[in-house]
Amino acid sequence: GCAATVEESRPRDATGAYYTTPQVSQLDDVASDELLDDLKVIRGKSNYSCILPGEHDTPVNRAPCVRQKGFDCTVRHRCPYFSDRAVASSREIAAMTLAYFMQTAGSEVFRKRDVVVVDEAHGLAEWAEMYATIELNPRRVPVWDDVSVPNVRDADDTVERTVRFAEALAGVCEREKDELLTKSELTLEEVARRDRLQELKGELDWFVEDYRNPESPTTWVVDQPDGEGAPITVKPLNPEKYLHHTVWDRGNKFALLSATILNKEAFCRGVGLDPENVALVDVGHTFPVENRPLYDVTQGKMTYEHRDETIPKIARLLVRLMATHPEEKGLVHCHSYGIQDRLAEHLANFGVGARVRAHDRENRDAELEAWKASSDPELFLSVKMEEALDLKGDLCRWQVLCKAPYLNTSDSRVSRRLEDGQWAWYHRAALRTVIQACGRVVR
Repeated sequence: GCAATVEESRPRDATGAYYTTPQVSQLDDVASDELLDDLKVIRGKSNYSCILPGEHDTPVNRAPCVRQKGFDCTVRHRCPYFSDRAVASSREIAAMTLAYFMQTAGSEVFRKRDVVVVDEAHGLAEWAEMYATIELNPRRVPVWDDVSVPNVRDADDTVERTVRFAEALAGVCEREKDELLTKSELTLEEVARRDRLQELKGELDWFVEDYRNPESPTTWVVDQPDGEGAPITVKPLNPEKYLHHTVWDRGNKFALLSATILNKEAFCRGVGLDPENVALVDVGHTFPVENRPLYDVTQGKMTYEHRDETIPKIARLLVRLMATHPEEKGLVHCHSYGIQDRLAEHLANFGVGARVRAHDRENRDAELEAWKASSDPELFLSVKMEEALDLKGDLCRWQVLCKAPYLNTSDSRVSRRLEDGQWAWYHRAALRTVIQACGRVVR
């Protein structure tokens, strides 16, 4: 309600507002909340199905309009994706995921607006780093078998050697994409290949251009643990430039919402904002204090060399807690899939496997929704679900944080910051995750 309206603004002024969140589950909550019916949600093309005859199981990003050259869709005006996009672009408030919001930077459809609301904003720098990270491996590079991957790990200048490889790889991607574009019609697999080639070339060009720009504030780091022929990961250490293009240039005023902005100055530095232009507004805690008791049930160390001893103890603790809460759902923040697998195995051996639900990388959203919808008192072993999960009331009554969520020091971004003495940032990141996790079941 604080954004400038069309009626009170000049034609050239930005009006309206965006609401964006990095969490798909949070966008689902917005879409189902009757109090927020003035927000129009728009999602990526893959979330919509084509309505042409014979294509009802085809997502819009694989529909005939993207498979066939010069295809003239007779029902585009009724296409669920383009209809939602048209409504969202004209509605006073458009809601979307942070990924979609960043992808539409520079779009003529979703132009600059007066106000941008970013939910779960404490992780903005990390999300930007993640979106700007370039993964070069057989799964992400369609032409992997057509290129010779150098040993950048042992090069005198790892980043410079990676840039030269990126330039060569971008050329291969361009030629392969152009060859696909000569076809009058593409298969679903060829559409996916073309789109990934185009996306990858854009990522590589951005990396090369930014690295070659002497005025860029971005520091790039590169990981290649296994040397020649092995996957390479390219990461920006400080993504301020990326955020300016994808977020800060998209609005006049911003409301950054979070329960865990623990240090205003540090947060502003991390996202490229001047603290003098930012006001921190504190509001009282809305969750009843009786809903948020904390119990220290430490079982041992969870560093890698101690896990064989500690994980069975955690599993026994979970069995006791399940017995204490026989009719109530529980949640375990497992920290990693390795820990999740071992806990699931121990719980099955202890005879409570029937009450345990887990997920993998592919079905995490589906398993989460199935667990929430179930009336059974299941224990959900989750990975990376510490944020934006609203488990109000009987959806979940108890939870366990089974490892202090410190960032992985083998990650080049983390190790580089620690080499620079940023230990306060390291501890603050773990504390922030603990606070976020505690908030899941106290509502």
